[in-house]
Parts: sequence; structure tokens; C-alpha cells
Amino acid sequence: MEAAAQPPPPPPSAPAPRGIDVGRVVRESFSIYAENAAPLLITAFIVFLIAGLIQGLLSDGGIILQLIGTVVSLVATAIYTGFVVKLVADVRDGSRDFSVGDLISSASPYIVPLIVNGVLRGIAIAIGLILFIIPGLFLMTIWAVTSPAIVVEGEDGIGAFGRSSELTSGQRMNVFLTILVVFLITFVVSFIVLAIGASIGTGALIALSILVATITQPVAALVASVLFFDLGGGVSSAGGQQVAEY
Repeated sequence: MEAAAQPPPPPPSAPAPRGIDVGRVVRESFSIYAENAAPLLITAFIVFLIAGLIQGLLSDGGIILQLIGTVVSLVATAIYTGFVVKLVADVRDGSRDFSVGDLISSASPYIVPLIVNGVLRGIAIAIGLILFIIPGLFLMTIWAVTSPAIVVEGEDGIGAFGRSSELTSGQRMNVFLTILVVFLITFVVSFIVLAIGASIGTGALIALSILVATITQPVAALVASVLFFDLGGGVSSAGGQQVAEY
């Protein structure tokens, strides 16, 4: 008698998400920053120099032009976070040799969805903060990892919202506290530098705004990327397989 055909083995299950420890996430983010400062800072300078110059040109216009400048900044943040997530993934895999070109090329295929997501996310959060504050903070929390979801899992600009909300479910208080800690750290740095610039003049203020973004945005982008992987990002919800190949 022929042996009964054996069913194929089930696909490997997705690894369990790590509990979000605020202090550990922040420490890991700063550790990666220190070990990869050159590519992170150079890439940030390129991205936020372009965004800062556009904002500077629009700053003397009417309210519409100023809003467009704000959108440019939000898009730059989304794109830069997309650049950084590959670095975090590779550091966790033991690779530590990165260049500016590596960071940029890793997210280049996802520029359009990153732009779409950055614009929509920024507008929604801004409206929430202006009108009621708490809804804005809530959206900021549940959408904390949209850019990594786009680059790592191939989500589109709209689908990334749902994926981020799914990943943060059950960990949102710790995610919010992590975001708050990072905000306070970067706010102190920004306030000191921009206060100096305000006393010098508008030209210096624009230059210092670019400098502040260059220094502080790597922190925010690294934290978003670390959160993404700790929340279980990077695997297919259907089969548990890693979905990103760099």
C-alpha cells in the first residue's frame, strides 16, 4: 500500500512582538545613531536642506504658501524615516556598513507612497491637534510606524495607516510615552538652537532650522523604526514570512 501523502508543513509563525520598553527603545535608537552618525546626518542634511530652503522661500508668502511649506516638511520627515528603517533592520541583523547611497536607494522605490502618506498623515494630525489636541495625539500614536510599514512591508500610502494601527494595538500607551520622551529631547535641542537664531535674524533662523532638523530627525526616525520592529512589523500577517528583501 502506498503511504498517505503527508500534508505540507505549516508556514512558520510570526515572532511574537516585544513589549515596548520606553527606555530600551530610546537607548537602542541613540546607540544606532552614535554608531552610524555619518550616513544618518549626511542623509538628513540633504533631505532637510531641500525642505528647509523650500520652506524659507514660502515663509514670506500668504497662509496658503506657508501651509504648503509645512506639508513639504512633513513629506521630508516621512521620506527620511523610510530611508532609516533599512539601517535599523540591517543593524539588528549584524550588518554595520552603510553609506548615504545605501540609505537613499533602500527607500527610493517607495517615494510616492511615502509622500502620499506623509501629506495625509500630517494634515490629519494637524487638524486633530488644532481642534481638540487629544485626537491629534491619538492619531500620532496609532500612525507612528506608517513609513516603516511602507518600505519594509510594501504597504501603499493609504494601507500603511491601517497596518500601523494594527501594529500599535495593545501597546499604544507605551508607544505614546516613547514619542513623548523623544519629543521632549528634541524640543529642548530645537528650542535652544532656534532661540539663538531668532536673536540673529531670519537668514540665520532658516539655516539653524535646517541644522536642528538634521540633528534631531535621525532620533525620531530611528525611534519609529525600532518601534516598528518591536511591535512585530516586517512579517506578513497571513503567513508569518518576512516580506521585505533589501
